[in-house]
Amino acid sequence: MVFAVGLLSVVAFVAGTDALGADQPQGQPKVELLWPAGAPGAKGDAPADKPTLTIWLPEPQKATGTAVVICPGGGYGFLAVDHEGKQIAQWLNSLGVAGFVLEYRHRNRGYGHPAPLQDAQRAIRTVRARAAQWGIDPRRIGMMGFSAGGHLASTAGTHFDKGNPDAADPIERVSCRPDFMILCYPVIAFGEEYTHRGSQRNLLGDNPDPELLRSLSSEKQVSKDTPPTFLFHTDEDSGVPPENSVYFYLALRKAKVPAELHIYRTGKHGLGLAASTPGTSTWPKNCEDWLRNQGLLDRPAKK
Repeated sequence: MVFAVGLLSVVAFVAGTDALGADQPQGQPKVELLWPAGAPGAKGDAPADKPTLTIWLPEPQKATGTAVVICPGGGYGFLAVDHEGKQIAQWLNSLGVAGFVLEYRHRNRGYGHPAPLQDAQRAIRTVRARAAQWGIDPRRIGMMGFSAGGHLASTAGTHFDKGNPDAADPIERVSCRPDFMILCYPVIAFGEEYTHRGSQRNLLGDNPDPELLRSLSSEKQVSKDTPPTFLFHTDEDSGVPPENSVYFYLALRKAKVPAELHIYRTGKHGLGLAASTPGTSTWPKNCEDWLRNQGLLDRPAKK
């Protein structure tokens, strides 16, 4: 199945690269509401009911036109927005990639499924619909997640649609399929011995329906249309065991989806960029190499 973004969107991207970040001070993030008119299923009008995107754009001379929506971890109970959000966006900016940190709804804000997935899908649609504004190629929008944020990212990468062409909101008319995924020590499987029980409970409650468990076990939802994926995990991760990444990789391989998996020996759960962990600290460079091999760090041709 091909998820086209349309010729006009591509033309708009090329035309928009010269205006990259024109409405945003260079090096300064900008926070925007994901649902300006109110999120679906919102329980109130407090900040906790309003998911946001924090927009980090690279320097114009470095910009590649690639963008990544970043889902911080936190067991669906909080968000590690610094070391799994802000720091990741800044690293991506150094590669010329735009970073969009998603602060999605979660249990401590009063929300379980499907609110986080709705927010993730909306984030991809938003970046794609407004790609020209931010100098982004609508065909190069990825999803990245850490721990439970990795579960959310992988769920978005296995549950997507082309958009609703009849929607009143133009953002809802475009595809929510990520073009690639980067999954860092992700929660993947539910209902297994290596499941992170806290994430499952926060998202689905104490007694989830077996069919819902299966639907949200990402390794069981992989298809040929699942996006190419980079994964990393550590052997020492006892919080979210590496079997989560291994079984997702095997499912991708079976479906013939391009994928790369790195299992590092050392490092506990929640490493972020892992700058102080020997060996595992190479994961950002390995990920950079993967992005480059996918053509995602190539700069757009000058007009």
